[in-house]
Amino acid sequence: MTGHQALALSLFTAFVSITLAITVWAGRGRRSSEEFFSGGRLFSPLENGFAISGDYLSAGSFLGVSGLIALYGYDGVLYLVGFFVAWLGVLMLVAELVRNCGRFTLADVLSARMGERPVRIAAGISSITVAVLYLVAQLVGAGSLVSLLLDGEAAHARTWTVGGVGALMVFYVVFGGMRATTWIQVVKGALLLSGSAVLTAMVLAHFHGDVSALLRAAAHGSGRGAAYLRPGLKYGGSPLARLDFVSLGLALVLGTAGLPHILVRFYTVPTARAARRSVVWAVALIGAFYLMTMVLGFGAAALVGSGAVRASNAAGNTAVPLLALSLGGGAGSTGGTMLFAVVGSVAFATILAVVAGLTLASSASVAHDLYGSLRRGRGGPSNTPDAREVGVARLAAVAIGAVAIGLTLYAQALNVAVVVGVAFAVAASANLPVLLFTLFWRRFTTRGAVWSVYGGLVPSVALVVFSPVVSGGPGAIFPRLDFAWFPLQNPGIVSIPLGFLAGWLGTVLSPVPADPGRYAEVEVRSLTGAGAA
Repeated sequence: MTGHQALALSLFTAFVSITLAITVWAGRGRRSSEEFFSGGRLFSPLENGFAISGDYLSAGSFLGVSGLIALYGYDGVLYLVGFFVAWLGVLMLVAELVRNCGRFTLADVLSARMGERPVRIAAGISSITVAVLYLVAQLVGAGSLVSLLLDGEAAHARTWTVGGVGALMVFYVVFGGMRATTWIQVVKGALLLSGSAVLTAMVLAHFHGDVSALLRAAAHGSGRGAAYLRPGLKYGGSPLARLDFVSLGLALVLGTAGLPHILVRFYTVPTARAARRSVVWAVALIGAFYLMTMVLGFGAAALVGSGAVRASNAAGNTAVPLLALSLGGGAGSTGGTMLFAVVGSVAFATILAVVAGLTLASSASVAHDLYGSLRRGRGGPSNTPDAREVGVARLAAVAIGAVAIGLTLYAQALNVAVVVGVAFAVAASANLPVLLFTLFWRRFTTRGAVWSVYGGLVPSVALVVFSPVVSGGPGAIFPRLDFAWFPLQNPGIVSIPLGFLAGWLGTVLSPVPADPGRYAEVEVRSLTGAGAA
């Protein structure tokens, strides 16, 4: 084992040990559903803002987007625009209203004015689907990172890393719940921002603070010349490619407000005002990080070269670790070894924190929405006891972790940002329409809610299955097969309108009209917080 491998693994071990200690500390005596799913609603806006940024800034941002910038320049930057602009909608339309109307999950908001059982089942299935897709992206990033670290043992490294990260995420959720997950995300957020700041400062110092010189060097290192800094390198080759970009942009801008692991964060603070202030903090932290990500992506093209990045990982997921190695003095140097190890550890911490949040959100949907609804359907009590609900959530975390691990083993060739974009598209298609209709449309009915969820979920997943992401090319999950008849990588431009259309159509055709009294109650509660949990 080389020096940088040993050092990186030591730092990995140190971070894992710290997070395990946090989990054991936070999990003591936390048995109620409110403690497990929302951490007792005791976090401050600043703490929750760091946790939201920790949840949101995933491997797709740190590894995937920086890699896309290193490979495709201007077109890679467009990912960041979509990721960041989405938070305006979250701040203005979602944060306070969701906090006032719900308790633990998206389905709580919907069932405040709809028929509880069908809506909870639909929202629970949708939330689990989005979370699993997002989990796959994070585990792909973990495999790419450790594969780079362990060189010749790449095949074994990927498999063992995916399994190890999956086991850790299950442990965090099962034994620590929301309190442990939040503190892990806070620590990870601080590490990610500080590590990115150091790397950004080193890149700018290398070019004496001259951003123009950095861009010129990046264009030269990309091998594409001036085309690297102009639109079209990835999405401008044909009208179809430009349409794919529009689809991606819609998914990124609209999908954030429907991500289950982001929505549950609004329930960890005591009031709606605190939820809004959490988002303000998160926007500031996320915006600063994305500015640094642009510098890191261009720095990787300039100092490492797009060809070297692509040779290390065809999807570009290793651009930032390779940049760190170069900034520290190159392979074999002490500085390069240390910087590479630190960046690898930060990336690993990023993955662990995000997968913990995703697993918790999806297990909450299983226990609070699906299990509770099925019990009511069999004549069980109207409210599932806390201990039983938490127990089901823990079992669900194990099952969801196993599914995510199995899917990831087939998706190692994908860029993590591409997979994250698909998760955003599913969230924007299935979760956002029903959420907005519930909060703002007086005539919306239970049938409309169920049709909206399935009308966005089924087409988005089906179009992904028959897209180039799954088959038909060297970067697909099944590169040797070709059943891709849908030409776009991201289904958002088709599936998002279908989600809204299905909600409208279901409402128009519903035999039971909406209850104006329940809508008035939800409207008052969402705007004033009267009766909020």
